[in-house]
Amino acid sequence: MSNSWYGPLADPCADAGYAEDHPDRVGFFTDTSVCIGCKACEVACKEWNALPADGVTPQGAGGDVLESAGMGYDNTGGLGASSYRHVAFVEQRVPATRSAQTDLGMPAMDLPGSVDAGEHRADATEVRWLMSSDVCKHCTHAACLDVCPTGSLIRTEHGTVLVQEDICNGCGYCIPACPYGVIDQREGDGRAFKCTMCQDRLGAGLAPACATACPTESIQFGPLEELRARADERLATLQAQGVDGARLYGRDPDDGVGGDGAFFLLLDEPEAYGLPPDPVVTTRDLPSMWRHAAVAAATVAATVAAAFVGARR
Repeated sequence: MSNSWYGPLADPCADAGYAEDHPDRVGFFTDTSVCIGCKACEVACKEWNALPADGVTPQGAGGDVLESAGMGYDNTGGLGASSYRHVAFVEQRVPATRSAQTDLGMPAMDLPGSVDAGEHRADATEVRWLMSSDVCKHCTHAACLDVCPTGSLIRTEHGTVLVQEDICNGCGYCIPACPYGVIDQREGDGRAFKCTMCQDRLGAGLAPACATACPTESIQFGPLEELRARADERLATLQAQGVDGARLYGRDPDDGVGGDGAFFLLLDEPEAYGLPPDPVVTTRDLPSMWRHAAVAAATVAATVAAAFVGARR
């Protein structure tokens, strides 16, 4: 099948060798505009997958205590081998809202002689929170899968990317291959771990634990094409309401990874959420690199052969 390494790929499951009657590709659509930062997804993920806690320091007979990551409400810090979901809290200072306000007849909180009610200083600002639950993107073109030497990383029949920990040899090749910095090795174990999209639940016809636990439906799970259509409608609604910064991230099959199986609706630039602005599958150029290496090797071999022939004369 064409575009096995780079570019749009309509059916990565078929490309991986699954029969035509394989299940529909599924994924996550995370609408950050309705995320409340409750971390229910993080807790549900850890409980279902029996993941160890992050930042826990032994305190002897007194028990364990949870350390602070020094990042406000974000005690997880980021995705890792023990955190398959990470809720980011991004505090921003933005221009003050200039929408019309309703006078409720309540006493003003401003000092006498300050800006009149309903007016705004040109340099007035306010604080807003951007909250988003990050996860493995389950890329259409997954570089981690391409570089795995043992076959530990596989494409499942649902189109997700799965680590089979029992045959992972801990080489770590997948870690620098991921353009999002998602996959990681667990300290004291050495093997690679990441989101499985709850493969065991999918096999039983259940939704992943994180999506089930989300109280605002910020994390939506289902067939990927349905999610993309739903995301397009949601983006159009927000833009019609004047939310100019709204954008979809990872939804486009023409992007550098062929589109993500887990994509997002963001309210600001990807960099504000710690996401790369233009991710590209890191193994994109492997075929051409091998061709160039083969040509170089053939050239060296021909040169050496010519030298021997010349020496015999």
